[in-house]
Amino acid sequence: MKTHTKHTNLTRRENGNFAPNEIAVLGTKCGVISDLVQHVSKKLSIYNLAYFDASHAKDVEHHQLSEFVFHHEGNLEIKTASYVNKFLQRLQFAQYDYVFINGNHYAGSKQIIFLDPEKEASIDKRIDQISKVEFFVKLTKDIEPFQSIKDKFPNWKDIPKYEIDDFENITNHIKKIVEETIPKIKGLVLVGGKSTRMGKDKSQLNYYGKPQKEVAKDLLEKNNLETFYSVQKDAGNPNEIHDTFLNLGPFGGICSAFQKDPNSAWLALATDVPFVNNELIQFLLEKRNPSKVATAIKGKGNQFVEPLITIYEPKAYPILLQYLAQGYSCPRKMLINSDVEIVEVDDTFIRNVNTPEEFEDAKKELNN
Repeated sequence: MKTHTKHTNLTRRENGNFAPNEIAVLGTKCGVISDLVQHVSKKLSIYNLAYFDASHAKDVEHHQLSEFVFHHEGNLEIKTASYVNKFLQRLQFAQYDYVFINGNHYAGSKQIIFLDPEKEASIDKRIDQISKVEFFVKLTKDIEPFQSIKDKFPNWKDIPKYEIDDFENITNHIKKIVEETIPKIKGLVLVGGKSTRMGKDKSQLNYYGKPQKEVAKDLLEKNNLETFYSVQKDAGNPNEIHDTFLNLGPFGGICSAFQKDPNSAWLALATDVPFVNNELIQFLLEKRNPSKVATAIKGKGNQFVEPLITIYEPKAYPILLQYLAQGYSCPRKMLINSDVEIVEVDDTFIRNVNTPEEFEDAKKELNN
């Protein structure tokens, strides 16, 4: 009898029920929840936020034709019908920094609980869905958490409580929650190139007294980034990530890094840009915008960004895979057509060195 073989054990993106970062708001009328979410979202507009709610309509119109309407300012409005599916929702919400969920209808991995004297029975009914309470919002001044909450959370006195009109503290608390989910950055030195024009491995070229791949790794580690080499073949070295997306060049190296760790951002750095220095890496890290798909360097005289001096956020991974599904393996194409933070620098710092003549010129310039 043939036994079932388990699928490959991949590292998964950290997710709640519907999104990588989510919080359910429950315990009062849906309109009150919606108003609070809208108010907080306006104050935290620097982040990419979403709200997941349920329709209160008695009948659902099943669209025979999905409608896509493009506004002249570039906004897209979509009208369609589909069933709630946590795997599809996780893909849809992967691009958001945080997702608020109407907890009266759907459960979330964290909760904000309204203390509404009219909704005690509703909280009691959902007590099994309440697992991590961030704070309470009091609709009346002297109200305390209900008995079911006290029984489940013996530390209920330590959980913050805010008045319904204390928008400043509520917003600041949610801002802190969002900031705590900003992923850490790891370094990725891309050394798997063919170096056809140079005639030798560009990662081994010596500009500063040792192979350039070591110089690039030192640059990233100096900025407290755990750093790996991106290589074509698996040699069993713990500081290397070998390509699992084969024959795709740097695109495959970046995707392979995300496959190893989809919960970290990756600062990809090529070895053919020897003028990149510590100041530029620090500048890129300072300008990082984790709400964007990526933060990319662009020369002031160049039309496009440099895809191999770029911080790719975890939300870039599913987009890269979508481009691959369409037959594109160019990270620059993804960056050009995505919501990216662009950091402009002098062209001198990001010059590529691709030929023996350029190598000799660059070495003389760097020595001077």
